[in-house]
Amino acid sequence: MEAKFLQSLHLTTWTGSDSVFPKPHNSMGLSTRFERKRRVNMFKCNLVQTVKPVTGRRASGLKVSCTSQNSPASVLESETFTTEEDLVLKKKSEEIEPCLSGRCIYLVGMMGSGKTTIGQILSEVLGYSFFDSDKLIEQSVGGTTVADIFKLHGEAFFRHNETEVLHKLSTMHRLVISTGGGAVVRPINWKYMHKGISVFIDVPLDALAQRLTAVGTVSRPLLHHESGDAYTQTLKKLSKLWEVRSEAYSNAQVRVSLERIAAKLGHGDVCCVNPTQIAIEALIQIEDYLKK
Repeated sequence: MEAKFLQSLHLTTWTGSDSVFPKPHNSMGLSTRFERKRRVNMFKCNLVQTVKPVTGRRASGLKVSCTSQNSPASVLESETFTTEEDLVLKKKSEEIEPCLSGRCIYLVGMMGSGKTTIGQILSEVLGYSFFDSDKLIEQSVGGTTVADIFKLHGEAFFRHNETEVLHKLSTMHRLVISTGGGAVVRPINWKYMHKGISVFIDVPLDALAQRLTAVGTVSRPLLHHESGDAYTQTLKKLSKLWEVRSEAYSNAQVRVSLERIAAKLGHGDVCCVNPTQIAIEALIQIEDYLKK
């Protein structure tokens, strides 16, 4: 199946390197997955503090206490999931997989919302393959990072390649795709993503600002700043991005709210919600959408 991906996803600007494509995540047996240690929290919850409401974005009504453990935002801490959560995830994936009929799942959301990690979990339990659209774009220009693409070629060039990647991926089946935070701004991208099922991972801006500040914003060209309080500057820029993108995110067919998950689990802090719990909620919401 991967060979077909390589043939179908050939773009005029791509290097043609097989390294563009990660190994499909459906090669690992489910039994292995539920026996080994898995990655849990993006950030450990410890110092609890009240966060002020963000202008232009609903106040979370929760507390945010995210700190990094010197890891990238895409890397989660290794802990053992509870057996109950693993079994719930496995059961729900087995129930929903036949109903998907091979349709792709597109994860959308603000930068730092955990789309890549959640996507990898979903792809594994559903027997799908996983792709990160930003990584494919980087390979399309010879391995240049997203930050450098913005510097060297500008955002318009990046968005054009992003649309081309989504176009190619939309012709395929049985994929979970993590999209970039700004993929939602082009209407044409929704045309491609709606060939599958689009899922909005909704994380409060204050939590995102805490996460991104903890790991740094150098690799995120739309957030990086040279001076001033890092958290304040990041929150301000996220708020501006949200004002531009919030309406576009509403085009997603499914919404997964971390506030809702935290409330259901009795947590006062969205940072205490782990990726497995988010993946379970995503499957529940996808199932509800399919029943409509």
